[in-house]
Amino acid sequence: MNLHDPSYWLPLAFLAAMGLSILIYAILDGYDLGVGILMLNATEAERDRMIASIGPFWDANETWLVLSVGLLLVAFPEAHGIVLSGLYLPVTLMLVGLILRGVAFDFRAKARAGLKQTWDRLFVAGSMIAAFSQGYMLGRYIVGLDNSASAQFFGVISGLCVMSAYALIGAAWLILKTEDRLQQKSIRWAQFALPAMCTGLLCVSVVNPLVSDRIFTKWFSFPEVFLLFTLPLLTVLLLIQIHRSLLRLSQTKQARAYIPFLCTTGVYILAFIGLAYSFFPYVVPDELTVWAAASHVSSLWIIFIGTIIVLPMILGYTALSYYIFRGKARELVY
Repeated sequence: MNLHDPSYWLPLAFLAAMGLSILIYAILDGYDLGVGILMLNATEAERDRMIASIGPFWDANETWLVLSVGLLLVAFPEAHGIVLSGLYLPVTLMLVGLILRGVAFDFRAKARAGLKQTWDRLFVAGSMIAAFSQGYMLGRYIVGLDNSASAQFFGVISGLCVMSAYALIGAAWLILKTEDRLQQKSIRWAQFALPAMCTGLLCVSVVNPLVSDRIFTKWFSFPEVFLLFTLPLLTVLLLIQIHRSLLRLSQTKQARAYIPFLCTTGVYILAFIGLAYSFFPYVVPDELTVWAAASHVSSLWIIFIGTIIVLPMILGYTALSYYIFRGKARELVY
């Protein structure tokens, strides 16, 4: 097989598109899920400002989840069946959480004063359910969709750590988009979430090579180990920079408020690269490769044409929305 053979490079192109969609979703919907989680410890006025900070973006952010699952279905149908069948319950819970968030987001603005707090709590609950479910699915995927008690336990730990990671990037988003007391409160939230996310990164880094001899060999063979060492090194440097920037921001208002969000995004990207390297070329860990799982090449060609039209459009309107609604979040208006 070579790059001139569509049956070789088309599955790789769809894998790259699906990976890009998952990464963008984790960053963009990650911060607004994080903001939803952090609303648990906010006053009513702070909750209004927090909702205002994600209001123009949160619904569109979920487009990337739809795109990634859609690509998995049409490009890798066999893998879609195996993965989603093995994770049926957490997928269902994630959808329940996302639906609950959507309903609560709209109803909180229209409810009577006495019910607004209830809808806010449901928004928080939906955010927590969705975030935990995604982390649990990640943990189960890392251990090869195993159903043992130890795999279930690791899934729970992964779920809690992903919630912390989303809380961190959500707090970093609020630091960027808010001012004064809420910004200072967001700094404290970020300082609390940072150690938990570090714990999650460490757990995944340890478990990932231990559950598969193939992954262990990929990471610790010579001379690859020296090149791959740059990934954890850069991750540690970014985590240190996040910690230092949070300390500076707690002492000096508006001192480069973009740094925590930028560095957290960098950590997300490096973690994704590490996981992608570990599992490639498998779509289902150690069971189904990208080429074995792919649809027929004639079907892939049709889908590929649609993808190269749709994907730039989604990227374009996403970039445009963030440009239009740049700057600090203002008073919430419906």
